[in-house]
Amino acid sequence: MKPFSAPVEDILFSLDHVARAGRLPDWDSGFAGEILTHFAGFAEHEIAPLDEPGDRQGCRIENGRVMMPDGFAECYARYVEQGWHALSLPEAQGGQGLSGPLHGAVSEIFSGACHALQMITGLVPGAARTLERFGTPDQIAAHMPALASGAALATMCLTEGAAGSDLSGIRTRATRHGDGWQITGSKIFISGGDQSLSNHILHLVLARTGAAEDGVRGLSLFLCRNGGDFGPNGITVTRIEEKMGLHASPTCQLAFDAAPAERLGTEGEGLKAMFTMMNHARLDVALQGVAHAARASDIARAYAAERKQGRRADGSPAVLSDHADVARMLDQQRFLTLGARAMCHLALVELESGTAHRLVEFLTPLCKIYGTQAGIRAADLGIQILGGSGYLSEYRIEQTYRDARITAIYEGTNGIHALSLVTRLLHMEGATAAFAALLNDLSPDGGLTKDVAAWQELCAEVAQSPDPAAQAHRFVKATLAIFERAIWQRIVLVAPHHSACKDLIRLSKQAGAPFDP
Repeated sequence: MKPFSAPVEDILFSLDHVARAGRLPDWDSGFAGEILTHFAGFAEHEIAPLDEPGDRQGCRIENGRVMMPDGFAECYARYVEQGWHALSLPEAQGGQGLSGPLHGAVSEIFSGACHALQMITGLVPGAARTLERFGTPDQIAAHMPALASGAALATMCLTEGAAGSDLSGIRTRATRHGDGWQITGSKIFISGGDQSLSNHILHLVLARTGAAEDGVRGLSLFLCRNGGDFGPNGITVTRIEEKMGLHASPTCQLAFDAAPAERLGTEGEGLKAMFTMMNHARLDVALQGVAHAARASDIARAYAAERKQGRRADGSPAVLSDHADVARMLDQQRFLTLGARAMCHLALVELESGTAHRLVEFLTPLCKIYGTQAGIRAADLGIQILGGSGYLSEYRIEQTYRDARITAIYEGTNGIHALSLVTRLLHMEGATAAFAALLNDLSPDGGLTKDVAAWQELCAEVAQSPDPAAQAHRFVKATLAIFERAIWQRIVLVAPHHSACKDLIRLSKQAGAPFDP
């Protein structure tokens, strides 16, 4: 089994030279390197060793509470003690106020070490951002300290049995009760819906305050607390889902029985508030895909360099990586990893700058689709490279595939994101123009000018189509192909800053092939 190794050099190269994080006023490359190096050590020695036993042991319900696998609670306590949980939370609220791109880099390393644990802790920054934007001063004062101290973790409660991607079908209802609200109904697929890590949990719950016929306009966002001093508080775990992967992450069904709640933001605008959390989560999921791609690539490369198979042309013993087809697959893994990471970093830097809202809106679904498919494809290639050994649990790459597979489904299926591009974002004023400008900026020698013009013609064609949904898959393939080419032109331009400069230039020749989302 290949121990987890954090790809710190690749991450810093991508942030500093491809995404140009130095454009941000507070970016300090040396400081970022120190943070990532320290966290890499923690992830490699404290978090990663829990991944395999946690997958085998899974979670369980005892006396109505979810119990995490052995060692997880102790690891979380050390994670909090060292301050990693509050990296990106506001300084005024007890956090460290570090930038989104740096937090994203830490999140990728965390996911590579143990995706199951990362996803339970990973919703805190989005919850804090939602609370800061939509909460009252009293709500911020009441709830933010628990997030900043690590005493509370957060969940996002949207999905119901009859309301998945179409949230207009939500039936969980919030009713006024005295000065507050009560929530009654049920939610499914709630990551970390209960766990034995934090003292209590802050649930962000989308519930109906209007009539059923109001659709999403009748939804509002609420805060509910349970666990610790609050007790069940009207919230019960009715089931832990049995899943293909992420066995150490409890995906819960929750029942709300007149659970006390506070409304967050304006009544009837719950979806608007929830998207603040969801957009953060979608880039985080894209980076989960990158983490799995990097892990699969690392396992496969190490195995292929040692496994003896056949002979070289001179008659000497060969290893797997000497064979052309294996070398091709190893290259594709690395190509997907580096490109997907660079896309995510670009989006994170633009998001942090706060000056390109429409561009970030357009980039987010592209990153989510490419990043998650990169993780799944790289894991699949890894299994193929290892052959029969890849199909065994001993080498862990089958777990990488099982854990990566969900990323194309949750936080909006990739098909839903493709649909959003052609039905909403193509019509958002300035969005496609901002993306076209980015493509040209990434290729400063004008090498993509004609391709960008052709892509803009495709945008106009799809936008005017009587059935744009039928064009979604085609549009995403074309858009990701040109985005990939632009990213790799940028990578080649700055490749001298990476120790594997020649390899990056060689890999760039794969760019622009049709990408199948």
